[in-house]
Formats: sequence, C-alpha cells, structure tokens
Amino acid sequence: MDPTTDNAGHTGDPGTARASLEALRAEIAKAVVGQDPAVTGLVVALLCRGHVLLEGVPGVAKTLLVRALASALELDTKRVQFTPDLMPSDVTGSLVYDARTAEFSFQPGPVFTNLLLADEINRTPPKTQSSLLEAMEERQVTVDGTPRPLPEPFLVAATQNPVEYEGTYPLPEAQLDRFLLKLTIPLPSRQDEIDVLTRHAAGFDPRDLHAAGVRPAATAADLEAARAAVAKTTVSPEITAYVVDICRATRESPSLTLGVSPRGATALLATARAWAWLTGRDYVIPDDVKALALPTLRHRVQLRPEAEMEGVTADSVINALLAHVPVPR
Repeated sequence: MDPTTDNAGHTGDPGTARASLEALRAEIAKAVVGQDPAVTGLVVALLCRGHVLLEGVPGVAKTLLVRALASALELDTKRVQFTPDLMPSDVTGSLVYDARTAEFSFQPGPVFTNLLLADEINRTPPKTQSSLLEAMEERQVTVDGTPRPLPEPFLVAATQNPVEYEGTYPLPEAQLDRFLLKLTIPLPSRQDEIDVLTRHAAGFDPRDLHAAGVRPAATAADLEAARAAVAKTTVSPEITAYVVDICRATRESPSLTLGVSPRGATALLATARAWAWLTGRDYVIPDDVKALALPTLRHRVQLRPEAEMEGVTADSVINALLAHVPVPR
C-alpha cells in the first residue's frame, strides 16, 4: 500500500499507524477509566473488520467507551436503543414518500454510520435483531430490492446486560457467531472508581468529550495502513495447526454441547494476527493466540446444563483447554 496523506497530515505509513493506534488508549483514558482490554478489543475488531458484543452491568461506561473511540478516530457514531417495539426499518432506514416530487426516496437509518452502538440488543425481537445480520456480514442494507453500501469502516458494538433476562430475546448461536469478539466490561476497581468520582466532582461531563480533552489520535488512513500491515503478518504452519487444535478441542470437551466452528477458528487466527502487529511484530506467536482466545471464542461455545449447574463457565473451559493443548515450539 502506497503511503497517502490525509487532511490531518497522517501519512498512512504502517509504523505511524501503529503509534497512532497505541495513542488511542491515552486519549480514551481521558474519558473512560480502567478499560484498556476493552479498548484494545475494539481496535482489534476494527483491524479485522469485525464486530463486538459488549457485556456488562448498566453504568460501566459501555456507551461512553464507544463514543470516546469514535471521537479519537474521527469516525461518525450513532446509538440505537433496542426495545421490544423497535422495527427493522428503525435500524436500516425506509422509503419515504415525497409529496413535492410524487416519488419515494430512501431515508437512511442509524446503521449508516462508522460505529453503531446497538444498546441492549437482546431486548428486541429476533426480526429486528436479524435486520443487523446483513449489515454486519455483507456491509450493505437492502431496501425495496436495492442494495445500499454502508460507510467504511463499519463496526457494530452491541451491548447486553448479563443480569436482567426478563423480557429479553437471547441471541441465537448463529447470530452470536457473527460477532468477532465478546468483551466483558467489569466493574471498576476501588481506585478506578475513586478516579471516576473525582473526575465528575471536578466537572467532567460525559456528554462533552471535547471538553474532557479527547482529541483525534488516528484517522481512516492510519486504519487502512494498519489493516494492510496486519494482512502481511506472517502465520507459520505450526501456529495455524495450534489454532485448529484449540478449536477442535472445544468440540470434544465433555462440558460443552457446542464447540467452535471453522468460522471461529478463522476469527481466532485473524485476531491473533492483529494483536501480533499491534504489539510490534510481523509474525504470530502462540502467546498471541492465547491472548485473544477468550474474547474470540467464549460466545461461540455452549455449556451443558449440568456443567452450568456446577458453576462451570465458558471462560474456565477455554482456559483449561489452553492449558491442555500442546503449544508449538
């Protein structure tokens, strides 16, 4: 890829792109305290052209995290609150009759953005959930038989509440598999929570990120250069076999009724490559695979009911398999 220069003066050089994406953390930290793993996961998803499922209790800054990322990348962002009465056209857009021209014109929905925050996606019926599927997979929306491409880059960050399941519509396995990563947003540590309250006492307004000092750290040119560099990151046959062995081990686990599909194996290889490049290498090592195994695979497996009753979790099963599967030298 030939280096190009954008309006902000970024050249699109891979080395500059890596430094810019690393600087994202510092910018987002001005608004969001203590969520570095989630920030890294969102950057990895952008590099892999994937989508993210964010799971955490209300009030842990999931919305603020996505808005801060969009601001630091100079990307457009929109938020949709998924509710039981939300219609597919409320997400994708619809044809609207114009009395002046006596014709129907397309009114784009909120999905026409760079970063779409789908808030509480499990609160809306399957018909509306599935309206996101074409957008996520094909990066286009078809209305009245006409396909309409979505902006580039395009990322869906969907949130769900892990503790309140009354009146919800759990995402089916096939739809969960469309998300590249599932990131858990934990409650902050005591010190992080003190820092949050101190900022608010000093006048921090989460609705005004510019006043909080969040500035653009990377651009679309940086992202394109980074994606091109990730695509050139070397994967040895041993690493490929290691990824396959991990995914095959999930299919043979006595604690699981559903293991990782070949799509999941492809996703793990892609996220490991992106992480390797972000950490400064042009080749993948086993530790890269291990680092991304949990967020890439945890939503692609299904526990047996008896294992769930015994307190087994998807994370504990995957960690046990990582300890068991032979690591290439």
